[in-house]
Amino acid sequence: MTTPHEDTPRPSGWALPNPSTPPPAGPSASTEGHAAPSGPPAPGGGPPPGSAQPPGWAPVPGGSQPPGWGPAPGYGGPGYGQPGPPPGYGAPPWRPPALQPGIIPLRPLGLGEILDGSFRAIRANPRVMFGLSAAVVAVVVAIQAVLTWYVGGLLAGALDDLARSADPSGELGLADQFGPSLATLLTTPFVALATTLLTGLLIVSVSRSVIGQKVSVGEVSRIARGRIWWVVGFTVLLGLAWSVAFAVYGGSIALLASQKQWGALAAVALVGGVALVVAVVWVTVRTLLVPAALMLEGARFWATVRRAWLLTRGGFWRLFGIYLLVQVIVGIVASIIIYPVSILSMLLFRDPTMTSFGQIALTSAGSVVAQTLSTVFSAAVIALLYIDVRMRREGLDVELARAAETAA
Repeated sequence: MTTPHEDTPRPSGWALPNPSTPPPAGPSASTEGHAAPSGPPAPGGGPPPGSAQPPGWAPVPGGSQPPGWGPAPGYGGPGYGQPGPPPGYGAPPWRPPALQPGIIPLRPLGLGEILDGSFRAIRANPRVMFGLSAAVVAVVVAIQAVLTWYVGGLLAGALDDLARSADPSGELGLADQFGPSLATLLTTPFVALATTLLTGLLIVSVSRSVIGQKVSVGEVSRIARGRIWWVVGFTVLLGLAWSVAFAVYGGSIALLASQKQWGALAAVALVGGVALVVAVVWVTVRTLLVPAALMLEGARFWATVRRAWLLTRGGFWRLFGIYLLVQVIVGIVASIIIYPVSILSMLLFRDPTMTSFGQIALTSAGSVVAQTLSTVFSAAVIALLYIDVRMRREGLDVELARAAETAA
């Protein structure tokens, strides 16, 4: 014998509920407007007495509730809790926040976290990040200022004759700019050496700030002793390689020009120039993590260089984009500092040769500030990129968490 509810025709598309899916809340039981049978619920959360049980909805032996029908926290008795969302719907599963003992969370980083972590690294240890950097940059800029004064002042006569022979009319202004330009060229190796040294030293400070440690200038020097010269050596080798490449490029153009082979000269100048620019960008990005690896790892020189090269494989465009953005930011900040100082010095001292003592002193002070900011920020970004790549590929975050716990 059937009940009236069982004789109700099923609408098209109707299907029996899945045993693991909770029945719909509320009084509706069909799309035809029939009310669900009333009555108290059966023990164990089953259907009310007198109602038919659809297949797959038999009560669980022992009075237990069907799977997925436990009471929600803060709600009433058994069987009346709000069921959770089906699998694949709703909010993602909750994960505990990443451990952050220092300037960055110990997990793969985004662009904003890398930039923010670089500023945090400066604030976490300003004595090393700013004090040490300013001292080294000040020495280099002082050497550059002396050379500018010497070349532009004591040798003004000889250089003026040389400049006027190249620019007889004086329209190009070579006589005024020859001295400072030559001084800048002479001090370029010193600037490159100072930047390399600072990058290596600052990487050590940033790596300690990641795990919440703060090191002094003496500790940084002690930690970096020996390995900092590997960074200098690698920079010198890379510079020599680029010098040879540019010398070959320039020599080829000069040779073709001397032989008046204009078609070949145009082809070499265009194709060779593009190839050289692409090679510079590619090698720069692929060797971007070498200074950090040389400072923070204990392997041999060439093994570390090869390992840093392999770390950048598969992440070229990400590293290139971040590095390019950082260089743009650094260039804008340096220009904001240097150009107003240069204009102010010209207005105050009115020296077109830019070789007076006051003008050199003022522009040198602006250069110290600009180069210090540029070097500090770039070194911090390189260190964090190295740590980020290793956390993505090697699970370095686990080792850093252990180191932070040990140091705590």
